[in-house]
Amino acid sequence: MTRNVVVFDYGFGNVRSAERAVARAGAEVEITRDFDRAMNADGLLVPGVGAFSACMAGLNAARGNWIVGRRLAGGRPVLGICVGMQILFERGIEHGVSAEGLDEWPGTVEPLKADVVPHMGWNTVRAPAGSELFAGLDADARFYFVHSYAVHHWGLEVTNPRIRPPKVTWATHGEPFVAAVENGALWATQFHPEKSGDAGAQLLTNWIGTL
Repeated sequence: MTRNVVVFDYGFGNVRSAERAVARAGAEVEITRDFDRAMNADGLLVPGVGAFSACMAGLNAARGNWIVGRRLAGGRPVLGICVGMQILFERGIEHGVSAEGLDEWPGTVEPLKADVVPHMGWNTVRAPAGSELFAGLDADARFYFVHSYAVHHWGLEVTNPRIRPPKVTWATHGEPFVAAVENGALWATQFHPEKSGDAGAQLLTNWIGTL
């Protein structure tokens, strides 16, 4: 059965390229900020380009914070991309200004510490064993990154043996940073799968296959 995906259009993201990539991966896709359609879709994709605080303001104005929270409370899949991943964390700090995120995960988005910033171009990642997001991909698969900020410390610990701990994927640019997360219904990537060629297409296919 074909799954339907909403690319949430809150004014901050490459919605057209995301739409094309998701459609190529086999889903029916719609770009909208309509509350009911975003709530009822099989999958919700939250893109993000720009400053953390501006993206949060745009998301809140479109009631995206409510949509993400209510979908996750009901176990409905959400995929965040680039800044759409960053805003899932507790807060972001840019130019010394701290802004609150959605606080789905503890952690702070901070500037990358590297000789060259932004981190722009292709890079490999270190996915954990059993990753569904990276299933079928070689360990040397490369993905396209464009960012100057990242999460450098993963702070969510799961001690209940009945709860599956999140699977966290790392990459390195100057220092290690979180490149992707699989946490129940909430998945996210710091890189752009829609710009990552065959590897990104496989990753989106993997996500759609879980819807």
